[in-house]
Order: sequence, then C-alpha cells, then structure tokens
Amino acid sequence: MTTPLIASAQAELLAGIVNGLCTRTLVQFAAESRLDGESLADAVERYEVDYAWQVLGSERTCEAVVVRLQSELGLPAAEAFQPAVAEALQLAAAQQPSDLLMSFDNDLPELIAGLLRAHGEPSR
Repeated sequence: MTTPLIASAQAELLAGIVNGLCTRTLVQFAAESRLDGESLADAVERYEVDYAWQVLGSERTCEAVVVRLQSELGLPAAEAFQPAVAEALQLAAAQQPSDLLMSFDNDLPELIAGLLRAHGEPSR
C-alpha cells in the first residue's frame, strides 16, 4: 500500500517530468518545418521525432536516463536504477495525449535524471 507521503512525492516527480517536456502537436511541428523550408518527413527524421508517449516509454530513453544517473552519481550498477526509472517514464508516458510529438533529444535524460535525484529516486 502506498502511503500519502510516497504518493505525494511520486505525484511531484511525475508533474516535474510532464511539465519539463518539450512537446508539439503535428500541426505545430509541420508549421515549424515549413518555416525551415523542410518537408515534414525530413524534419521528423532529422529530429528523431515520435509520439511523446512512445519516446517516454521507450527502452532507449530509459537507458539514456540510467546512463546519465550513473555518470552523475558515480555508481556502476544500472540494474538498481532501471525499475525506478522505467516506472517514472511509464507513468509520464501514460499521461501524454495521443497526438503530442517530441524528439529523442539530449535534454530529456538530463531533465529526468535531475528530477529523480531531487526526489531521492532511485535510492542507493
């Protein structure tokens, strides 16, 4: 059973992740691509864009966050971080509207690792 304090901390963590995301609708992304003189297909490929729920829920994103945590904390064991990171990412992915897009970029692992550290997760 989750205590209210744990649930509150998890809700804060989740809100931090969701509020820190850089997302766009397809219409916004297409308009930005057009301003850059680029086709939508080229922009999607160049920026590695996918649905926000897919990016957050991907193994690639989870692994990038774990690597970032290892680097920042100086700990070698990724296995200890994997469940907490995967859970946080899955919860954030579940909150994303089906039409929002985002890219696999370098800021996402940094953002999420920082939030996890600030909230004491994952713990050693």
